[in-house]
Amino acid sequence: MTFLVGTRGSKLSLAQTNWVISELKKENEGSEFEIKTITTKGDTDSRALFTIDQKGIFEKEIDKAVAEKEIDFAVHSLKDVPSDIAESLTIACIPTRESSNDVIITKDGSNLKTIQSGAVIGTSSLRRAVQVSRIRQDVVVKPVRGNIETRVNKVTDGKFDAVILAEAGISRLGLDVKHSVLPTKDFPPSPGQGALAIVCRADDEKTISMLKKIEDSKSRTEIEAERALSEYVESGCRFPVGALATSDSNMLKLTVSAYSVDGKKAITLERTGDISKPKDLGKDIGEELQKTGIAEIASNWRESLDEWNKK
Repeated sequence: MTFLVGTRGSKLSLAQTNWVISELKKENEGSEFEIKTITTKGDTDSRALFTIDQKGIFEKEIDKAVAEKEIDFAVHSLKDVPSDIAESLTIACIPTRESSNDVIITKDGSNLKTIQSGAVIGTSSLRRAVQVSRIRQDVVVKPVRGNIETRVNKVTDGKFDAVILAEAGISRLGLDVKHSVLPTKDFPPSPGQGALAIVCRADDEKTISMLKKIEDSKSRTEIEAERALSEYVESGCRFPVGALATSDSNMLKLTVSAYSVDGKKAITLERTGDISKPKDLGKDIGEELQKTGIAEIASNWRESLDEWNKK
């Protein structure tokens, strides 16, 4: 049987999809897979990502093709998948998660602590921009777009002194670039960072059964806690947020940091919960954020974002 797989056409997207296919072939002897690349809004809109007031800009068109049976399933970076995907679809599989850390890449090998004052640091993420500004108020953070190789080249070419990227992307592309890993204590990642989401139709039992063979239960549990928190954030408040869940045999821990866009205010919460109820932990910590003053953090979101847009 041949399955049609949808993905974006970037090198990273194709690398991720080819990795998924290689893992599926190990568990599903005789199955064949054909890749169909699909262009998304995120590929054609050149604005800084955090200025685009729309969810799912890297997955909407691909998931539409899944829903309309043009393809059998799609491979996404999980952090790009909104918490409220269409009811007709399901995240059928979350394979083993890669590193959730961010990294900084510099031309001279310096790190965030040693990079020179006034250095220009590029990032596509408002969360990362705010986190940098809280640690190094003497550097300049500017939006940068393009695929991973393009952003790395902007450092090599001297257009930026540094860029900040997800470590998982560098790993999946096999890039040999000098980088310093940023600790999750200072740079809690985007919910779901480092994980892949394989989406198919909710009623396609045959495909779901095939995809489940490469599911990682630990990654699924941790991601479900982070996405439950994301659902709260996406449902109303707008502000940069980092979240990371970790688990052992019987306990699940979720750490969340929320920031005002100007970086002047922050709330960090860490809670533990029942490993069998990850969504409850995410929901509970989201509600606690609301009680601890998140409205004040979010209140200047639009005004502060307008300032970022001018950079």
